[in-house]
Amino acid sequence: MDTLFDEPSAFDREVLAARLKDLAARHIYIGGSSWKYEGWIGQIYSRSRYLARGRFSQKLFNDTCLQEYTQTFPTVCGDFAFYQFPTEEFWRRLFAQAPKDFRFAFKAPEQITCKVFPGHARYGSQSGLENESFLDADLFKDSFLRPLLLHRDRTALVIFEFGSFSQKIFANVIEFMEKLNGFFAKLPTEYRYAVEIRNPDFLDRAYFQCLRQHKVAHVFNAWSRMPELRHQMAISDSLTADFLVSRALLRQGRSYEEAVQLFTPYTEIKDPNPQVRASLRDMIGVAQDKQMTAFLFVNNRLEGNAPATILAITEP
Repeated sequence: MDTLFDEPSAFDREVLAARLKDLAARHIYIGGSSWKYEGWIGQIYSRSRYLARGRFSQKLFNDTCLQEYTQTFPTVCGDFAFYQFPTEEFWRRLFAQAPKDFRFAFKAPEQITCKVFPGHARYGSQSGLENESFLDADLFKDSFLRPLLLHRDRTALVIFEFGSFSQKIFANVIEFMEKLNGFFAKLPTEYRYAVEIRNPDFLDRAYFQCLRQHKVAHVFNAWSRMPELRHQMAISDSLTADFLVSRALLRQGRSYEEAVQLFTPYTEIKDPNPQVRASLRDMIGVAQDKQMTAFLFVNNRLEGNAPATILAITEP
């Protein structure tokens, strides 16, 4: 039977919350990629909140832990939206769990960003087929932005994550930019948008010019096949909007599957990454120097435990 009391923890949640609150007051928002991690119990979460009849309740935790997450973090990236078009009722219940000053970022559904559906079982009959809804602005506006409209002021950012494109799909960055340019031209300007790509060769002038034209941010992303964050930051004109976005996801050269196997259940840092930490600190400095709003999201699969990584990068 689970204990009714919380065990002492070496993780100083109050210190982290104070640091993040101070940074948020300066428009630097730092949070995790999603929030439903049992491995954070004893750090961000208190086990006693999620007991039912003396036992830990997975359902109670999943349904309500966002409330406790917001006591430490000022923002989160909602990766869940990548897999669905949430309903108005879903949005209502989600936003009801967070205070008014908490800011959400959401990944756009893959129905919008996937050009060809991967050959995975979860895609069913669509597996391996061309996606007719790829960069369909009308579908995105009607099925994603419209249900989200009532919560627009608390939606800090919408991220369009694009997987790696083969040359059979897009021969070069120009072909992709033509599609992207037409898409953003049709979207309402009331939201902040950001683009995350996984093709290193797309990081060229045409890409950054397209984003700048529409005031869309490039997502500086730490990913297995992308240049290190510091190299992306060093690219001329890579700051394409009046806000900065980063997602620290994986160590360069490590696959997602390897990270999951290595780090699950995400209770502690197992592989510190000083280079990514330094780059994230540099981004905080750049945002403050340029008086930009910044959104920095850290994934468990970068080092093993996102809260501890964030605690490290926010040290004075």
